[in-house]
Amino acid sequence: GPEFSSKGDEDGVAAGFSEFWATTLLMIMIYVLNWELNFGKYHYWIKQTLTALGIRYLIETFPLAGPAINPMLGTTWYIFANGAFPDEIGHYFTYWVCPFAAAVFASCLYAVYAGGTVFGQKLPLGPVKGDAVSSSKKNK
Repeated sequence: GPEFSSKGDEDGVAAGFSEFWATTLLMIMIYVLNWELNFGKYHYWIKQTLTALGIRYLIETFPLAGPAINPMLGTTWYIFANGAFPDEIGHYFTYWVCPFAAAVFASCLYAVYAGGTVFGQKLPLGPVKGDAVSSSKKNK
């Protein structure tokens, strides 16, 4: 597969940055399409189409780690191509550390927006969504 290449990026910093932002935006897209928008009778079909288009956009916009946006897929490509687990730390940073950090970051952003908890802890900010509703009711 078109996995991460360590040439010129031995530590995986550039590829990891790319994977971090692709994963963050993917998670936000999933949260919005699944929890914030309702397309009525055709919700599933519209949501799936928009998700597929969004993923294609992210792959083109953040290409340094290949089109994985998935830790297991990125590692599987490596194992299939080389017959062994990766021995470069940059691979694990790019495909495992960055996506997990991005998922936590995106979850925190969504918790600030919509409320709720992250790892069972209420964040000191938010919910922004609830404040916007409260403010509009106060202004009436």
